[in-house]
Amino acid sequence: MKRINVIIMGAAGRDFQNFNVLFKNNGSYNVVAFTATQIPYISDRKYPKELSGPLYPKGIQIYDESELPRLVKRLKADVCILSYSDLSASTVLEKGSIVNAAGADFWLLAPEHTMIKSDKPVIAICAVRTGSGKSQTTRYVSTALRSMGLKVVIVRHPMPYGDLNEQAVQRYASLKDLDKYKCTIEEREDYEAHIRNGFVLYSGVDYETILRLAEKEADAVIWDGGNNDAPFFKPDLMITVADPLRAGNEMTYYPGNICARMADVLLINKANSASKTQMDQVADNLKAINPHAKIVSANSVVTVDNERLIKGKKVLIIEDGPTITHGNMPFGAGTVAAKQFGAKGVANAKEYAVGSIKSTFEKYTHLSTELPAMGYSAKQIKDLENTINRAECDSVISATPTDLRKLINANKPIAQVSYSLQPIGKTFDNIIAAFAKKAKR
Repeated sequence: MKRINVIIMGAAGRDFQNFNVLFKNNGSYNVVAFTATQIPYISDRKYPKELSGPLYPKGIQIYDESELPRLVKRLKADVCILSYSDLSASTVLEKGSIVNAAGADFWLLAPEHTMIKSDKPVIAICAVRTGSGKSQTTRYVSTALRSMGLKVVIVRHPMPYGDLNEQAVQRYASLKDLDKYKCTIEEREDYEAHIRNGFVLYSGVDYETILRLAEKEADAVIWDGGNNDAPFFKPDLMITVADPLRAGNEMTYYPGNICARMADVLLINKANSASKTQMDQVADNLKAINPHAKIVSANSVVTVDNERLIKGKKVLIIEDGPTITHGNMPFGAGTVAAKQFGAKGVANAKEYAVGSIKSTFEKYTHLSTELPAMGYSAKQIKDLENTINRAECDSVISATPTDLRKLINANKPIAQVSYSLQPIGKTFDNIIAAFAKKAKR
């Protein structure tokens, strides 16, 4: 019987999970290629033979997604499977049209088919869009569970942008491990705060192995989602975070709308930055698509380690890269901090951009004032440093969760912004307490 030829369209994360769970040992299918997009420097490499299994003794080539129509014809692909996230509905339709026009079927996989079941209780924290506040929600939940006597291990959505063999299973227990695994700024943004809070964190490529290792040292596992992807582990409690500053996106982004429909708890974050109209619109939309979920709200509280570097100063604002690039956030925590702590003015970051940072501004044309903390390679980190040093300002507000002061040599002082979740009312805390009580049985 002829095997079905498959191309998996990805961005170094969900694509590998889909392959590992559904196709690695499935003789009915033949994965002829991966494609990569959204993240720089992740194409033109191989999914290695060591991770591919006996059906793929040479590994599987990863191409840039721009080659997809040609690949469909050259590799005689029968099916292309969309396996990355934070895409508008119109973009998903466009991808499907490109694939269909080239002669292949276009598939979207149900999260249920790729979730791994854990022997330990699992909380999954997902979102409707990148930058909604998953990580701060994870920090809140993990700290709460620890205070209730549970040993918690956090497993983070993958970001394997380097050597895939070396990154198959990564365990982080100290900040030194960030250097050990040669983490990019993007990885540090999502890992560093959890490690500083005293939690063991896992990430990588092989999530079956990762989960079994995490289970050995945990009473409960927290899945800390990436982009607006669905969880890799079957949750006992699923929390989906919504963002009222992008009201309406919970209905029109993939797979965030799926995460909203699957949730047990829908948390509308950033209530202190949104209008009542925005909050009501998101709440109404969520009730319409998931009337059985509990809807709660929270503030995203912004603090800074040195207010004097902001008050009365002209500042350069640096934000979490994915949030303001493909996440399309109109503004981030850095802008909130500039207003909250009395900045005199804000430098236009785009004017000073060089190299790959300049290319980022050219790709994401909605950006201007805020500087995305791009750092997927040593060269890109250097371009970021040069952009900062060229800026005409008194100081820098850094709202990326990682401490850039340890990664770059800036010629001006940097104020580090932090943001934390502050649930409104007691409902959210009660939900977490109920989970903890069951987990202890």
